Amino acid sequence: MTEMPATRVDHVGIAVESIENAEALLFALGCEKIHEESSEYGEFTWATYVLGDASRIELIAPDDGSESFLTEFLDRHGPGFHHVTLEVADLESAIDALEVRGVSVVDRAEFEHWSEAFVPPSNPTGALFQLMEYYEGYAAHRSAGDRLFVGGEPL
Repeated sequence: MTEMPATRVDHVGIAVESIENAEALLFALGCEKIHEESSEYGEFTWATYVLGDASRIELIAPDDGSESFLTEFLDRHGPGFHHVTLEVADLESAIDALEVRGVSVVDRAEFEHWSEAFVPPSNPTGALFQLMEYYEGYAAHRSAGDRLFVGGEPL
């Protein structure tokens, strides 16, 4: 059976109406904001916060006037837990290993500096899992640089 490649929790994503309003709690908890940018998809902004050496939290908020999966999520559920991102060393191998085990993987997307796919929340945990493989250059194009990686380096 195909084995799962090296994998680790990269971050937990929380859907919010406003990053500015929500981040006050993260600061009170001791988080440091290291990054904020608009999504490659458009329609939302994401910000990354670190807590200690390896804990990362992401806030995602819709851009003003946009309609997307995120606005639909917030309309249906309100602010709260949205997804867990798992960094994988090899996305293709991860997808193969999951599909061999009967796990549905959807919405594969390829970008210049990373690729991703999702395990939908219809799985027995009810959680949305984002599988993400970083490529060379990912950190170089972001102000936080290598701090975006757990331990300062991708798998």
